[in-house]
Amino acid sequence: MADELELLRSANPVPVDGPHYGDGPLDHGAERRLDRLLHERPSGRHRTRLVWSLAATAVVAATALTLLLSGPGTTPAVAAPRPLVVQADSTPVPLRALADRARREATAEDAPKLRKGTHVQSWSMGMSDDKPPVTLPEERVVRWKADGSHTELVVATDPRHPGRPVLRDDGGDPHLVEDGHVISRQSYPPSWSDAPPESSPPNDPARLRAYLQEATDTHTRLTTSELLYGVQVLLDHWTLGARESATLARLLAGTERLRPVGQVTDRLGRRGQAYEYDGAGYRRMLIMQPSTGVVLGLETVVTKAEPEYGVKAGDVMDYSAWMR
Repeated sequence: MADELELLRSANPVPVDGPHYGDGPLDHGAERRLDRLLHERPSGRHRTRLVWSLAATAVVAATALTLLLSGPGTTPAVAAPRPLVVQADSTPVPLRALADRARREATAEDAPKLRKGTHVQSWSMGMSDDKPPVTLPEERVVRWKADGSHTELVVATDPRHPGRPVLRDDGGDPHLVEDGHVISRQSYPPSWSDAPPESSPPNDPARLRAYLQEATDTHTRLTTSELLYGVQVLLDHWTLGARESATLARLLAGTERLRPVGQVTDRLGRRGQAYEYDGAGYRRMLIMQPSTGVVLGLETVVTKAEPEYGVKAGDVMDYSAWMR
């Protein structure tokens, strides 16, 4: 119990002196700390159980499994995504070659520009001790205005099955909602923070690494796993321009154990080059547009089963697909 309390205190996403209390929304810093807690894999069975339990309570990204809702006269409505499959006859493109392509693409006059805000489709898992895991697909659009204010719209939708009901779990029993159901619609007052990830990302690999280290609240040199998490944090705040995508590609090209595996088609039907990293009990796949270096998606797959939670090796843990 002492170890569990220590873990909670050190990773508490909502400290007593923080700006959010009770059941209010987490700020960006709190979300990052909670995500780091959920993706780190502490030693010891008790700490593993605690992390999975927190994932269930918060209903945040964890593992995607199949859930079939059935009843009299109904058919299965929601199915978890399967892991993306690399095209067997495709040729892997080294990250350095992709980074060179992206750098050339960034010099074009009509190259895309950096824009604050994001448009992301995600599939994630909610879990509990006494119910099967459930896959929760949703789409989030964040738009910033000139005065520093921004809006956030979150809807329940699954582009793999347009028009079909979508599963939600808002703390009670899982239930179906209509495709496009508004989960939340919020407006935020002006914010002029100059700390990452609110500040603009730099166009230099070394400075970008330092930026991601600060954005992820990491106090030592970023590991490959932490760097991939930093990419997710960055893309959940910014839609990168061509220069920023090229800089990120150059940074990733120098990353250890991130290996090219070939071509994949992502869950939005886009073709990209896949790069994989094997962690402790999981595998992450980064999908990038081969000519521009734009990050299309990031998938996490479980490689070590957690039978007590219904998690099997090969289950999708979470997936994000970023759009312009």
